[in-house]
Amino acid sequence: MSISNAGSSAAAIIDQQVKELDAIATRTIQDFNTTLGTERVGQWKIRTVALLQQHAGPAEADGLTRTTPGMAFTNDLIEEFSDEVECYRSYLVTLAKRLRTTAPRTAG
Repeated sequence: MSISNAGSSAAAIIDQQVKELDAIATRTIQDFNTTLGTERVGQWKIRTVALLQQHAGPAEADGLTRTTPGMAFTNDLIEEFSDEVECYRSYLVTLAKRLRTTAPRTAG
């Protein structure tokens, strides 16, 4: 597989992980169960870091590992949960876009 195909493949895997994260967020908000949602996001993050390590590289996986939501001052569990989801989602969307746009072009 060429490097550009690897970047596209990694971006497609990231897109799938974003969809999974969105599904967890939707279900959590519908159920009003942030405790279970937070557990699911934690499990999702472990799987996603492993996938990033395999398909995008250790630096990208470490980037997600280090990504954490900012301080919350609201006492609104849904808002805090949504902030956590959004920080992971934002990192992955940006990473997928970068992988798609920085894939080396073939000379010709």
